[in-house]
Amino acid sequence: MNKRDFIKQLGGAALLSPFLALPHYSLKQSQSPYPQNEDAFWERIREDYNLKPDYINLENGYYNFIPKPTMEKYMRHIQMVNYEASYYMRTVQWENKDKVRDRLAQLVGASPEELIITRNTTESLDMIIGGYPWEKNDETIFAQQDYGAMKDQFGLVAKRFGVVNKVVSLPNHPASDEEIVSLYESQITPKTRLLMVCHMVNITGQILPVKKICDMAHSHGVEVMVDGAHCVGHIDVNIAELGCDYYGSSLHKWLSVPLGSGMLFVAKPHIAKIWPLFADHTDDVPEIRRLNHTGTLPVHTDLAIDDAIDYLENIGLQRKEDRLRYLQRYWSDAVRNVEHIVVNTPVDLHRSCGIANVGIVHMKPADLAKSLLEEFSIFTVAIDYANVQGCRITPNIYTTTKELDAFVVALKTLANRV
Repeated sequence: MNKRDFIKQLGGAALLSPFLALPHYSLKQSQSPYPQNEDAFWERIREDYNLKPDYINLENGYYNFIPKPTMEKYMRHIQMVNYEASYYMRTVQWENKDKVRDRLAQLVGASPEELIITRNTTESLDMIIGGYPWEKNDETIFAQQDYGAMKDQFGLVAKRFGVVNKVVSLPNHPASDEEIVSLYESQITPKTRLLMVCHMVNITGQILPVKKICDMAHSHGVEVMVDGAHCVGHIDVNIAELGCDYYGSSLHKWLSVPLGSGMLFVAKPHIAKIWPLFADHTDDVPEIRRLNHTGTLPVHTDLAIDDAIDYLENIGLQRKEDRLRYLQRYWSDAVRNVEHIVVNTPVDLHRSCGIANVGIVHMKPADLAKSLLEEFSIFTVAIDYANVQGCRITPNIYTTTKELDAFVVALKTLANRV
């Protein structure tokens, strides 16, 4: 049976595959259902989200749930894969994944030959930490404010291989890029092999000068691994311009792909030396796919990456970044100089975007999060470690200034309870 006859037999279900039956389709701006007026545009975007009325959701950083246009396409992918079953898995599964990977690589400024689709940032970066060719007394550098899963993985290789982990503490309000760069540089010795740095610190939203850190580290012969969990789909990411050696991100965060989607970039010179998490038949070939033996996975999630990029492009990445930064500054600027309120995110515009952290001096972060939810129906997450005491606040593009006004009132009310 040829492909055309097969598609006819599938009928309507065949049309559910974005690659098998249809050419790639991306809605042009002229066809956009969204108005061009800025306020009307974001009001219309809000309609794309099914929002629970129980609370104001200011915790979008963990899982940036899927807008309805992407969800509808995602459900069709599930139906299509279930309908075609083994036929899909044995014919176009890998071809389609490669097409999605190619488009993702273009979005993040990377070569497709240096990128794989994973399940999340933890899997991506732990794959590098665990697979690195460590020798006894090799040294690493990372920050207290880095994500716990990666710090735990560094702890594991310290136990297994005798690696020495050196930990710095990032200032919440750096005076300059040079202060951050010199902090990492001060820990480098001839034994330093790998430096991990956040592109955007998950607990405060601080954006670090990654390119400058990479340039400095490389001048000492040290490789740099970047945790970009919160960056893809949030800010403009160009891996080639950053000049890092490894970069991981979670696509189910700000790109709004379904849960269980991430990516890993490995610079071509390093691909062959990383020990794979799972054995692959391409292990003797210096290609990045040797690190991507995953077994059978929900492949419909891979297809949804393409749809999520469509949705992002219809908004415009720069427009989205500007909106997220505007929303963060809308509430954080309103409370920065309020007595008893502490904003744990830098004031300089280029040092943050949608994420920020705020605390009240006489309240434990857990109590603050509890009061915000129980008294004011505002959902956040408490952060209480690594010199950061407060709640992480992560609005999304559907968030309104009216909701943020309610948040500001809540903060001021709690701050006055001395």
